[in-house]
Amino acid sequence: MAFIDYYNILGIDKNASVTDIKKAYRKLARKYHPDLNPNDKEAELKFKQVNEANEVLSNPENRKKYDTYGENWQHSDAYEQAKQQQQQQRQSQQQYQQSAGFEDGDYSDFFESMFGGGFSGSNRQGSIKFRGQDFNAQLQLTLRDVYTSQKQVLTVNGKNIRLTIPAGVSNGQIIKIAGKGGKGRNGGPDGDLYIEFNIRNNTSFKRDGDNLYTHIDLDLYKAILGGDMTVNTFDGKVKLQLKPLTQNGTQVKLKGKGFPKYKKDGQYGDLYITYNIKIPEKLTEKERSLFEELSKLKSA
Repeated sequence: MAFIDYYNILGIDKNASVTDIKKAYRKLARKYHPDLNPNDKEAELKFKQVNEANEVLSNPENRKKYDTYGENWQHSDAYEQAKQQQQQQRQSQQQYQQSAGFEDGDYSDFFESMFGGGFSGSNRQGSIKFRGQDFNAQLQLTLRDVYTSQKQVLTVNGKNIRLTIPAGVSNGQIIKIAGKGGKGRNGGPDGDLYIEFNIRNNTSFKRDGDNLYTHIDLDLYKAILGGDMTVNTFDGKVKLQLKPLTQNGTQVKLKGKGFPKYKKDGQYGDLYITYNIKIPEKLTEKERSLFEELSKLKSA
């Protein structure tokens, strides 16, 4: 993800007052609030960015760091510490140089001979390596998307990243892609990219880990008499033999018909089916007569 200009997000300039920041935040927060923009992913992203910008700019200390260091403001303490260390190092070297009676050239030559150039003029000024900023992204998928492995191309900080998403990824799961975050400074390592999966379930199946759960309605006659029936699983239809006199709430397990196990090729959880017996809402005269006859037989 590219660097976000918090001032631009709120539509204010860098000289904006605390009051200006609050007004801009409240206006945009109302505009992009999820309650007013249901199922609008772009508005959801804007809402998050507006909140993030407000959290930084409404805090005087964080705002000062942001104004000074920009996208690297979160590493400002490390920068300041590094500066202090460099200043202390220069002062110590200058004091030693003066007390030992070295001229600038002699001082450099002396340490080059002792340490192989480790204290040359360029190195005395110091160059601290800083790790790049970590990036966070959210990937929106459906339950059917993650039933099979698939490839995606993400654009992060202007670069395309090819990503293979293994089947069985869970909602809220976070994976790390090393070295795909912000660029390091002064030769430091690049940051990492963390991707959180937001998986929307638009099916009739409930997922719990690797197992799936669903309900099937049975009419009263089918439940009493039993017989062959066809049911839907996540990847197709299967035939079942329904036992006679099946009771309401009976649960059956279809082994291996659940969800793929993450990074375990060919392994699946189970599918649990619960039967709901539907009582007829209306009876014909003939049906009523037959039920009355059955009732008499039952009580005889």
